[in-house]
Amino acid sequence: MNKPSIKTITVKNLVTFLLILSLILLVITGLNLRALSTKAIENQALAHAELVRAGLTAHMKAGIMDKRDYYLNEIKQLTQVTNVHIVRGQALEKQFNPDQPWQRITDPLTRQAFDTGKPSFTLREFSMNPSIRVVIPYIASQKHSLNCLSCHQVEEGEVIGAVDIELDVTEYRNHSLVVLAIIMLISTVFLILIRVNTNRTIQNHVQAPLETLIDNAMSAYHNQEPLKEDVFSTKEFSSVANEINLFNTEIIAHQNQLKDKNDELLSLNDEIESTLRETVYTMGVIEEQRSKETNNHTRRVSLYSKFLAQQLKLTDRDIELITTAAPLHDIGKLGIPDDILFKPGQLDGKERGMMEQHARIGYTMLCHSKRDILQAGAIIALQHHERWDGSGYPQQLKGEEIHIYGRIIAVADVFDALYSERVYKDAWSIERIKGLFEEEKGKHFDPVLVDIFFANIDEFVRIYKSHPSTVKDLS
Repeated sequence: MNKPSIKTITVKNLVTFLLILSLILLVITGLNLRALSTKAIENQALAHAELVRAGLTAHMKAGIMDKRDYYLNEIKQLTQVTNVHIVRGQALEKQFNPDQPWQRITDPLTRQAFDTGKPSFTLREFSMNPSIRVVIPYIASQKHSLNCLSCHQVEEGEVIGAVDIELDVTEYRNHSLVVLAIIMLISTVFLILIRVNTNRTIQNHVQAPLETLIDNAMSAYHNQEPLKEDVFSTKEFSSVANEINLFNTEIIAHQNQLKDKNDELLSLNDEIESTLRETVYTMGVIEEQRSKETNNHTRRVSLYSKFLAQQLKLTDRDIELITTAAPLHDIGKLGIPDDILFKPGQLDGKERGMMEQHARIGYTMLCHSKRDILQAGAIIALQHHERWDGSGYPQQLKGEEIHIYGRIIAVADVFDALYSERVYKDAWSIERIKGLFEEEKGKHFDPVLVDIFFANIDEFVRIYKSHPSTVKDLS
């Protein structure tokens, strides 16, 4: 899963915060602007209504109330005025139109003005043609120059009528929308500028220095040189660079110590391996000496085995293991009694059975070690007398059930025994040996190894001649 960058997270959080803040500010600004606009509209409507009331009062003083309709029509011609009319109260209707039944006022806004004695307003700002309507009551009083009580049969403070006027406020509404649009545009531009500036700031002071810090830290680590702190413009990254230098110094020091220890361990392991190889070879030579085999038999079997393993293209480690462990193939003979091991004549059945035990004895001597060389030696000691057709000993393994180490040693050991001169026999000729191997191909020996042997028999002869042996006296 792809993770967001520091820049993305920072900008996203900042923009989200600013958007929320901008929305809050826009709502507050819009509400305040609406309140101010509403107040201005109400004041304008109230001014128009007061103008109408003042004009009607003047008509009353002049005794020309019969001309008031003309005056009201002129008022209607004023800009923004869409309607104006006079509402009489119950007292005036009874005084001037006693014969007409009084029509109860049903309009809620007018009723509110008459009931409270205060101007009543209603604003329709969300319609296609926004407007404001105001109803201003006339209150009877004898405190001013116009004594209402002298003309009207009313009581002090009674509402005797009202001016009902409606104004078109489209201009106010449009002006408010323009102001809000400007505020939103400025806010949007401001947000864009903040985002761009934040992106650039993070890029220049966080992301780029961080990438430089990572690259330089890797380079400083590999080159084992200090990280330059003056390439960073901020205190934090310079401090991190200094910490990385301290860390690298400690790591390099520990690595050098580990390298020295590792070199020591490798050297010690090489020494152990070398000692083990020498020990294994010496054990083979000891067995060779005790068994009175021809000398150099152990060395030659190792070299034959190495050559065969190479021809089979085994791994380097397998080649090394079989070469090193080959001297242990007859190590189990150390556990065979001398009277059987050195018997000059043929062994009887019981004696041969005891002699064959040397394979298991060798395996038992070596199998408990966890060293791979000795583990290979255990396999070789146990299986080098197994036969391809399953007639060998001690487990009667067949074909590829026999480990490749055992199959290789079988070929190498038999060839060397036949080609070597012993006190009880002459050395066999190459032709006679080839005849035996041809006869035992697929019986005693792995057919593939026999083919390799036939194709490279000169190399086997060369190895023998490079490490010749002499016949040992059995007396």
